[in-house]
Amino acid sequence: LQGTPLSATLSLVMSQCCRKIKDTVQKLASDHKDIHSSVSRVGKAIDRNFDSEICGVVSDAVWDAREKQQQTLRTAIVEHLYQQGMLGVAEELCQESTLNVDWDFKQPFLELNRILEALHEQDLGPALEWAVSHRQSLLELNSSLEFKLHRLHFIRLLAGGPERQLEALSYARHFQPFARLHQREIQVMMGSLVYLRLGLEKSPYCHLLDSSHWAEIRDTFTRDACSLLGLSVESPLSVSFASGCVALPVLMNIKAVIEQRQCTGVWSHKDELPIEIELGMKCWYHSVFACPILRQQTSDSNPPVKLICGHVISRDALSKLVNGGKLKCPYCPMEQNPADGKRIIF
Repeated sequence: LQGTPLSATLSLVMSQCCRKIKDTVQKLASDHKDIHSSVSRVGKAIDRNFDSEICGVVSDAVWDAREKQQQTLRTAIVEHLYQQGMLGVAEELCQESTLNVDWDFKQPFLELNRILEALHEQDLGPALEWAVSHRQSLLELNSSLEFKLHRLHFIRLLAGGPERQLEALSYARHFQPFARLHQREIQVMMGSLVYLRLGLEKSPYCHLLDSSHWAEIRDTFTRDACSLLGLSVESPLSVSFASGCVALPVLMNIKAVIEQRQCTGVWSHKDELPIEIELGMKCWYHSVFACPILRQQTSDSNPPVKLICGHVISRDALSKLVNGGKLKCPYCPMEQNPADGKRIIF
């Protein structure tokens, strides 16, 4: 009741509770201070390291045909969605963006994803049917996809134990067309039959039961099927995004240096970048020739030219080396007529 004095015990309990509450509040305030300090530093780091204005590294002329650029971007996104197996999302995007995608464009992606989904469920049937129907084309690519599919099916029969031994021996006839190229692997699989009654998981052939074979066959099928169908293993959108993540910071730094030093004309936003950006082997899709004289990458307006002696330089370099209507090769003493140089295509 109000005004009633507390007993000594209650006073002690209340003082302990008040002390505990005070300590808790102080700890929360201290923790909040540390968190607030970290959060504020994150914001400053974002402002310092991220530039919201990145259009400066792209030529303004790129956006002249805005509708065409948007159409190209939509097509790239839809192709990426189809390649990732997100068929419903791709169809919805086509409807909302009024993008008309031909069936011939979609069909390879639909077939590819159907077979990959079956392989994910460890169903080899659709992949084997596809490989058999494209056998000749796969052989021309030096692909071992069909053999690997038959091998994996044989291993599944072995995993069934002695009860499926006769079935496995019967299925081994499928290895006959591949005996010359895969003799060693076939010998290993046939040798594993000796340990079938003892259990392959405790035999020297236990590696045949490794689950990594399923991931390997999906990768092999994706690579060979894409090569056969004229598709890239990785979508153009994902490759462009990965390349941009590597190149954009470098270009932003170059842009800042050019603006700081007022070096106008160094970067004209044309075909060539002001510096070379290394994107790695996965982004190499065609041969590139750089003139050994001018140290510039050749282009349609400045193509590589083969001289009579066999050495190759750029057309601009050839023009600069002409003296008195004659051209002396910069790598050998042969003197020749500049008109005899022939353009070559790598």
